[in-house]
Amino acid sequence: MKIGLVTGEYAPMQGGVGDFTGEVARALVALGHEIYVITGCMSQSMGRTPDAGGVQIERVIEGWGWGCWRALRDKARRLGLDAVNIEFQTAAYGMHPAINLLPLARRLIRWPHSLPIVVTFHDLRAPYLFPKAGPLRRQVVLALARHADAVIVTNPEDERELEAEIRTPGAKPEIARIPIGSNIAPCPPEGYNRDAWRARYGVRPDETLIGYFGFLHPLKGGETLIRALAELAAEGCAVKLLHIGGRTGSSDADTNAAYAARVESLARELGMADRMAATGFVTPEQVTASFYAADVLALPYVEGASFRHGTFQAALAHGRAIVTTCPSVPLQELRDGENVLLVSPGDSHALAENIRRIMEDAALRARLEHGAAELAQMFTWDRIAAQTVRVLERALGQQP
Repeated sequence: MKIGLVTGEYAPMQGGVGDFTGEVARALVALGHEIYVITGCMSQSMGRTPDAGGVQIERVIEGWGWGCWRALRDKARRLGLDAVNIEFQTAAYGMHPAINLLPLARRLIRWPHSLPIVVTFHDLRAPYLFPKAGPLRRQVVLALARHADAVIVTNPEDERELEAEIRTPGAKPEIARIPIGSNIAPCPPEGYNRDAWRARYGVRPDETLIGYFGFLHPLKGGETLIRALAELAAEGCAVKLLHIGGRTGSSDADTNAAYAARVESLARELGMADRMAATGFVTPEQVTASFYAADVLALPYVEGASFRHGTFQAALAHGRAIVTTCPSVPLQELRDGENVLLVSPGDSHALAENIRRIMEDAALRARLEHGAAELAQMFTWDRIAAQTVRVLERALGQQP
């Protein structure tokens, strides 16, 4: 098949949706499909450019406002696409509702009648419309789901929510759950030395290094982590915290920057600034090196652990001992004490206690590392790509 993957975020932009699109695109090429990533222009660069893995990059969308409808239609026609898969996260499209209403507007813009639109929801966040839009914002998200030819969700929380919202007479697109995988493959730099890598961040041999991966986002629990770090330090524990990866990312950067400033202010207030280090945005190999340098990964998501988080998937793929938060919807794959340790969201004391458990119990740490690596085998990109193809083929088979 000729498949167009539409995304508002793509490398070299920093963000999980862009990373996901690149990974699934290359996996689809490996299965024998012709893949085009259709995304926004960067500077003066337009037109088709080859990407690693045989993916064709079409940087042709000048903005994600209403004009993107015809730009996407024209590109789909010229490429002769068989299916379009929108990678949806509202922040990646500048919080504008145009992409949400594309499936509904197909007749208006003379969209090719045999070309299905499948939507992968990376979150269900509503776009901005106008002040006091209220419930209308939610309806715009649901319009994207209701009028698509099929819907892909990445986790059971979103699946449950959409099943309840869009399973109405006359609006029954298929809803398929396909998880995301790790955007970072475990591959340390050539000649990697763990002790030397830890030393570059000022970590002594007797210190426990706590790793945190991902942007500083309001839903990722940065303040809870700082308070847990302060509690451990107050008890005399030799601990340091390493923030792995970029600080804010390309999408929703203003929100992330404001929250990052709050986290950093709290760290200074609690006297933790000298116990913290950050890698900044680094290569995948350097991310792997930093993962392996850490003794424990702390991922205290405010809304609970979820398989929609690429940061969580990366920690699993690297076989780390992970302390994270109880999922909002039970996930049978997560076994407390076997492949993760679970605490309540916002509970900095419990987070500190479970980090201490790993510090003091080598057997527990080894068990968690083995369990995480084993669980990660459920989320390989070849499996994800194959499942995606089956959804696209079914959607294509329903077209006139």
